[in-house]
Amino acid sequence: MAIQTKVASAPETPAAPIDAGARIGHVHLKVADLDRALQFYCGVLGFELTQRYGQQAAFVSAGGYHHHIGLNTWESRGGPPPPVGTTGLYHLAILYPTRAKLADALRRLIEAGIALEGASDHGVSEALYLRDPDDNGVELYWDRPREIWPRTADGKLAMFTRRLDLMGLLAEAAERPQPQVAERAPEPVRDP
Repeated sequence: MAIQTKVASAPETPAAPIDAGARIGHVHLKVADLDRALQFYCGVLGFELTQRYGQQAAFVSAGGYHHHIGLNTWESRGGPPPPVGTTGLYHLAILYPTRAKLADALRRLIEAGIALEGASDHGVSEALYLRDPDDNGVELYWDRPREIWPRTADGKLAMFTRRLDLMGLLAEAAERPQPQVAERAPEPVRDP
């Protein structure tokens, strides 16, 4: 039996705002093929597998957190993506700590042959848009420091959408320190 919830129209005066410390903790995605999803999220994007339940579910994270993304086949094993024109998740957004880390993510996508659907500079952030193997929208982005976000004359946020310079972003990945390789093998140490 479906439960319907009525939502009142937005009040003129909003209720007290949510605590500034609240965060979106994780997203849980329905996928058709768990191994294929893990290849994308772990193999391409670099998340770590923290726990797996056979072919039913897996949890992946960055930096040792219990999970940022849950993947499951409970209601979706072998299923198609939802049709266009229906409700559901538009995309999940993965925040990178620096522009260089976003550039590395772009390098990974290129190496894996994964196409972008878009790439935008929003003033407050720079973002890459793509699809995962189950056609879920994925945004990879980094936030510029808050103090340089674009603002109107009266101090309100003034986000925009402009084309992101992908070659400039990739140059940032190329500027990463590269491991040093010895030009020749060192001479063996000989006993006198």
